[in-house]
Amino acid sequence: MTTSKTGVLGGFKAFLMRGNVIDLAVAVVIGAAFTNIVNSVVKGVINPVVGAFGTKDLDHYASCLKGPCVKNAAGEVTKGVFIQWGSVLSATLTFLITAAVVYFLMLLPMKRWQDRQAARTPAAPAKETELELLKQIRDALVEQRREPGSETVPAQR
Repeated sequence: MTTSKTGVLGGFKAFLMRGNVIDLAVAVVIGAAFTNIVNSVVKGVINPVVGAFGTKDLDHYASCLKGPCVKNAAGEVTKGVFIQWGSVLSATLTFLITAAVVYFLMLLPMKRWQDRQAARTPAAPAKETELELLKQIRDALVEQRREPGSETVPAQR
């Protein structure tokens, strides 16, 4: 029983210590912290800009699909079918802002840095192709078979 327990725990430890799992965990934690920043930008910048044309809270944008639509004092729909497209718009803007910030402030600079690092390291010499190696072997075999006094040159194909 102890060997299977050690095997399971050992396998679990190996799983956790993989680089991908650690990287993923760090990404989730950073992403959760980054969500607060994006939400603040949407609430503090985007919503007031949209509010200049209507309401500051995008969640207030809605349409009555099947009416008449009636809401109670708590804001819950009691009659009709209400489509709250403002919350979808808010979520879409949040996603686009997040994607833009991640791309322009994280991925693009990282790619440029990696390109500079790759340009600094010397390129590996090109490996010979299989055909070139076979030609060299053929020439070496012809050279071995050639008589010491013979002046014949191996035929090139």
